[in-house]
Amino acid sequence: MDALTNPPAVLGVGYSIRATSPDFDDLGAKLDEAERLGVDFVELPTFAWTLVVAGRILPERLKKLVEVTRDRPFGYTVHGPLAINLMEVPGKLPRHEALLAASIEVAGALGAENYVMHAGVVREQEDDIEVAYSRQREALLRAGDLAAKHKLTVCVENVFRFEKMRETPLPSRLAAELDAIDHDHIRATMDVSHAYQHCSPLRIPLLPELVALAPFAKHVHVHDSFGLPLESWSIDEGERVGLGEGDLHLPLGWGDLPWSEIAAACTLAPRAVVNLELHRRYWSELPGQIEVLRRLGADFAAPAATAVAA
Repeated sequence: MDALTNPPAVLGVGYSIRATSPDFDDLGAKLDEAERLGVDFVELPTFAWTLVVAGRILPERLKKLVEVTRDRPFGYTVHGPLAINLMEVPGKLPRHEALLAASIEVAGALGAENYVMHAGVVREQEDDIEVAYSRQREALLRAGDLAAKHKLTVCVENVFRFEKMRETPLPSRLAAELDAIDHDHIRATMDVSHAYQHCSPLRIPLLPELVALAPFAKHVHVHDSFGLPLESWSIDEGERVGLGEGDLHLPLGWGDLPWSEIAAACTLAPRAVVNLELHRRYWSELPGQIEVLRRLGADFAAPAATAVAA
């Protein structure tokens, strides 16, 4: 197989580092751990570090981060600020675009393969949802041009409805939006558990939604859950996991997602990265999860065996 004309379905597997210091002064030890675990990629949580102030990069901090991350035997992906909302109302949108531009520049300086951002949401009652989608398409086109200059791909992650949210795209709608944008540097992050969280309360079948998004997915977030919304009052994560409610970020196999079936049905975009997003509460499970992750990556890399009608 010619790797240039037939790029691999899965480029590698990795996991998201959990930040504890806004100054990333504990990052070296976390990268040492990733090196011992032998992963192909590490996802850096730039959303949790003090790197950008009102859309302006702090150059000395970025220089320090680049120095800490260089000369490692794995590649990087970056998860940018979760607060960026390209469906925001026009009066607020420029601030979000400025933060996105700065965050893409940070990711480019780190040599990231993929830059992860969340899909937009509509909260304002007076906002027109379809107009908000058009704002997101236009902003993503601009972001794609910037990503191309930095030789990375912006991967838009499907989320789910929470708080006072009127709209965020289902995976199939996100696929349609990316198809309409048709930019080589704008693809998807297919978050399987987020899709489960979105589809289950609406009683929408999960697998067809994932199958629709998978061809656009150059990045995959994997973590387990039960697809149940967070409905009960609780004070600790232990209570939430005891109830099985919410976006739990459990180790693979702890929830009830049918991972083998999902991997068999989904044909990912070429050169996808399969990335584990584990809650820090379960970090002791990480070493054992790497082999599970590698097997899942191999399953995703195999040709899709199941055709699912939309």
